Amino acid sequence: MGVYELVRSEDAAGPALDLEAGRCGPPPTAKASPAAPRQQRLVSLDVFRGITVLLMIIVDDAGSFLPAMNHSPWEGVTIADFVMPFFLFIVGVALALAYKRVPDKLDATRKATLRALKLFCVGLVLQGGFFHGVRSLTFGVDITQIRLMGILQRIAIAYLVTALCQIWLKGDDDVDSGLDLIKRYRYQLLAGLLITITYMVLLYGTYVPDWEYMISGPGSTEKTFSVKCGVRGNSGPGCNAVGMIDRKILGIQHLYGRPVYARSQQCSIDSPQNGPLPPDAPSWCQAPFDPEGLLSSVMAIVTCLIGLQYGHIIVHFQKHKERIMHWLVPSFGMLVLAFAMDFFGMRMNKPLYTVSYTLCTAGAAGLLFAGIYTLVDLYGYRRPTVAMEWMGMHALMIFVLIACNILPIFIHGFYWGEPNNNLLKFIGIRA
Repeated sequence: MGVYELVRSEDAAGPALDLEAGRCGPPPTAKASPAAPRQQRLVSLDVFRGITVLLMIIVDDAGSFLPAMNHSPWEGVTIADFVMPFFLFIVGVALALAYKRVPDKLDATRKATLRALKLFCVGLVLQGGFFHGVRSLTFGVDITQIRLMGILQRIAIAYLVTALCQIWLKGDDDVDSGLDLIKRYRYQLLAGLLITITYMVLLYGTYVPDWEYMISGPGSTEKTFSVKCGVRGNSGPGCNAVGMIDRKILGIQHLYGRPVYARSQQCSIDSPQNGPLPPDAPSWCQAPFDPEGLLSSVMAIVTCLIGLQYGHIIVHFQKHKERIMHWLVPSFGMLVLAFAMDFFGMRMNKPLYTVSYTLCTAGAAGLLFAGIYTLVDLYGYRRPTVAMEWMGMHALMIFVLIACNILPIFIHGFYWGEPNNNLLKFIGIRA
């Protein structure tokens, strides 16, 4: 979240974006007057990100009692399943603006790598389990059990790969049409295609053997479960290649301990909410599974690369109508293809980050971004979106405070006498 702030740096792209001209500021030979008005900022970027942050907050708070606002237990998509792809999409758009000009590719690569490492480390601390036990006022994490992947880690990976593509894989062709745009960035498109093919080969071609896992039971006893697989190309919760690769490379002890499929009908009597296990529940119901794992993050890179192409449209096309049309056509195309793939059996699945899910969420992001751009940057409806703009400009801070338990820990951390006597109790909210 908030990665746009990370890429707006001294190596980014110089002057601010001129929305009407569709290019950066004055030409190099022009001298800017001290009294010249400041060029317009692309507000739709911040508004889009702010809407996504607000959606994230609503999902976190309302998802527990509104199934439509919670993540899908497995196949299918809900409103909550659009949050992560929307963030990745807008990171890609921002990177196209940040790296319009790259005078020193090696220096830009070094800085992009450092930013990605910083973001990954922040995610490791915030989402690795360090700030847990909010109500019991405990913190810290056993290194042998720390969760290695997470939301910020996924964004860091997608950011780095997309930034490297933008720095190294672009031509110098003139752009006067959509076809010219494809020619100029054909190597980036090829990279996205190769990544997608690699993902599909691994997902549908990797053999998944039988496996076991242990969980702690009452009295610190450990119980072992065996999961029978011996299949190839399975997309179910227990025997898919995404989970198998994470277990082999990261280790099952470093995966997310509350899998989303625990709310499925197979694993919960109260599905789609968490509940007791049915008597005939499959053995994999309590197994850890990381929704931001390694193989699924491969397709997250593709979402970011799609956003990058939408950013190129801002850079190379001068008129608002041209930009909007070049956004709408691929957005509708991706949606049609996504639903066709889902209909023919390649289901939309957020935990696996399937190709149909990637296309559906990227297409929706493109339509939403085109709509926001039309209202905010074209027609100037700024006042209704001021709050969203502010949230978008401070997305990382909001994510850290709310989604990573920093604010709840702060609220619960000040009490009198005993932890239950805290600020929440004082204002009438049960802690």
